[in-house]
Amino acid sequence: MTADPKALQHIIQKLSHNFPKPADNIELIRMYAGPGIIWSSGQVHQRHRRVMYPMFSAPQLRVYLPIFQHNVYRMIEMWKTELAACREGRMTTCVYTWLTRLALDIIGEASFDYSFGALNNEGSELFSVYNNMFIDTALYPSKTELLVRSTWKYFPKSVLRLMDFLPLKNVRRIRQIRKAFDKEARKLLRDKDEDFASGNEVKKDLMSLLVRANASENPKNQLSDAEMTAQMGSITIAGHDTTATTLAWLLFELAQSPDWQKRLRDEIRDMRSSVVARGDASFTVEDLDSMTYCMAAIKETLRYHPVAPNVRRVASKDDKIPLQYPVRSRTGELVTEVPVFAGQEMWLSFCAYNRLHQLWGDNADVWDPSRFLDDRICNETGLGLFANLMTFSYGPQSCIGWRFSVMESQAILAEVLESFEFRLACDASDIQRLPSAVMNPGVMAPCVRGNLSAQLPLRVALAD
Repeated sequence: MTADPKALQHIIQKLSHNFPKPADNIELIRMYAGPGIIWSSGQVHQRHRRVMYPMFSAPQLRVYLPIFQHNVYRMIEMWKTELAACREGRMTTCVYTWLTRLALDIIGEASFDYSFGALNNEGSELFSVYNNMFIDTALYPSKTELLVRSTWKYFPKSVLRLMDFLPLKNVRRIRQIRKAFDKEARKLLRDKDEDFASGNEVKKDLMSLLVRANASENPKNQLSDAEMTAQMGSITIAGHDTTATTLAWLLFELAQSPDWQKRLRDEIRDMRSSVVARGDASFTVEDLDSMTYCMAAIKETLRYHPVAPNVRRVASKDDKIPLQYPVRSRTGELVTEVPVFAGQEMWLSFCAYNRLHQLWGDNADVWDPSRFLDDRICNETGLGLFANLMTFSYGPQSCIGWRFSVMESQAILAEVLESFEFRLACDASDIQRLPSAVMNPGVMAPCVRGNLSAQLPLRVALAD
């Protein structure tokens, strides 16, 4: 395991072709999402990125902003309705649940022109199947599942393909989810193919644009039917819980930091005054980007609470991994590189990188957005796609939708924090990180230790 910046750069950027994902990791991703972009690697992955990149470009993201805002307005009205019925003018609610439903409706509308019906709690069939996916499939494995997980990396690829048929609870749940996504994706693609063939105006959702891009006569810019179908599950899985979890942790930190909460709210309201003065009704991309305190808080939460704690890679050949920060061995030798052998697996820790004291300062283990407002951040080795963070990974297989996620977070935070005030509903120490594929927040009550569920109760009131 390593979090050394130069080692990470070597493994996932400079020589990424020599350090692929382990075969069992690839098969597990295929089980969840099919042969989509998060499953693919090498030249296949580059083809996926080439076809899909225009859908995540900066100009296209501007089209999604009204979708972000429209959906968060719906959630705000629901909260205000609930608060109106509270005598104290304050309610305790699970903001994590609300945010996951909000993010799911956003990803459905923006990516597929599809309604999950999550916020209204009148969910589609797909929502009922997909809801709580990571908790159900990753959080509480049985002893048999733990045994299988610890041994399947030794199986050849031909045997790994049989994992789909294992009679295990989590495997059956994954099959159910995959089948539901495949069914809905085939229907959506059929409808969008018909619209495109008939010359109807192409909609602006990601899948409609993908259908149009896939009509290219150049096979290097095309996806197969199976790959097209798999994108629905891939994008939903990669872009739903991740953003919702980041926002939940951000509100958790603001609930503990009333000074920062006020600072962000004042900044948002000052910007709102400017928006109203120029005759507009909503924030623009430029408005959101100019809110420096809000952006600093988002960056700091992505650093302090990375959704994906690590990635796994395996060496395809013998190599020597260089270190930016040499270590001294027991014999006194200064080690500047670490030899690895073909077949050796390694875990690249994003959590540890995002808290390296050499990069982030002596208070790296503290949530402090001010580090992004001054020059305290060390940039000896520039890594990551955003703010020198590894949260969205790096290199050829980095997160293609990171801009989508950041802008979505900006839009939701601005609207929610302008209207509401947040406080803790329990001791901060009772909130734990759950290792359920993504680092969800969960409540650890003293009387039920070991029985965690994904939730984040906060006390919510209308902001003064």
